[in-house]
Amino acid sequence: MTDRTPADLRRQIEQTRHRLGVTVEELAVRADLRGRTRARAADLMDRAGAVGVQLRSTASMAGYRIQKRANRAGHTVQGRAGRAGHVIQEHAGRAGHTVRNTAARAGHAAQGRAVHARRAGHGLRGAASRRPQAVAGGAAQSVPAPVRAPVPFAQRYPRPAVVVGAAVAALVAAGAIGRNRARSGVKPR
Repeated sequence: MTDRTPADLRRQIEQTRHRLGVTVEELAVRADLRGRTRARAADLMDRAGAVGVQLRSTASMAGYRIQKRANRAGHTVQGRAGRAGHVIQEHAGRAGHTVRNTAARAGHAAQGRAVHARRAGHGLRGAASRRPQAVAGGAAQSVPAPVRAPVPFAQRYPRPAVVVGAAVAALVAAGAIGRNRARSGVKPR
């Protein structure tokens, strides 16, 4: 041990101090829980912020896609509804023509029956005078069979019955006038 000089001892002391300082710094860093906790919290907050931005971006894109699909679906439904409306309108027009033609045929048939009944002497006045109980609302058996079915409807809904009766009467009158003009050779206006 004597072979060491004071300079060697000083150098060894400096090295030992230096190593001890490094060890103390490492221990201080490890012992600094508050600082490590703050650093870890800052790191986690950075990560959470990045995840939040990513989630907002993803939600925005999903919202855009959903809105786009909803718009497409709305246009599809609107187009189908328009086509269905046109089809219904077309069917309603055809049904209207069918009803009009059926009503015209029924009017002509009623007109023919009325002319036939008048010729046979069984007009409405004759039937009413022979069967006053039917006109006054008497027994249903005294009402002719073709008239029996509409009677409950006419009793329940008198206004539409009057309108239908007036329309039938107008058709009968128009037919009679037309036939009279045709017989006499007068041209229609």
